[in-house]
Amino acid sequence: MVFSNHIQGSRFSDKRGELNFFNAFDMGEIVRLYEIAPNDTDTVRAWQGHKNEKKWFYCNSGAFIVNLIKLDDFENPSKTLVPDKFILEAENPSILEISGGYATGFKAGKVNSKLLVFSNFSLEESKQDDYRFSEDTWKWNEQ
Repeated sequence: MVFSNHIQGSRFSDKRGELNFFNAFDMGEIVRLYEIAPNDTDTVRAWQGHKNEKKWFYCNSGAFIVNLIKLDDFENPSKTLVPDKFILEAENPSILEISGGYATGFKAGKVNSKLLVFSNFSLEESKQDDYRFSEDTWKWNEQ
């Protein structure tokens, strides 16, 4: 695995509705969360990296294509790095855990998609560990 962990969730359904759950997800490290709701399925949000911050991505509506790149150098990364692609879908509940050392990019795979992002850093800590690269730094992996 090139990332930290892929936590598979479970789904329960009965006449009252549906329940997604993640009994194996330890939230002890998490200090904040936010939700991203893209306007469309064309916009790619890429590339943002962190040396130390850990994040967890959970698609609670629709679907997302997530690309991860293990950075070889945060100040001057190689342009030949190739992203690994992951699909997160609300219908197949899972959480993608991403350790520090990676750059991420993502885009909605369906209209009205929503992505919950959990972090082990406060906003101020995250700003001190934030590395941004232009969208065309690496080839987007949609395949």
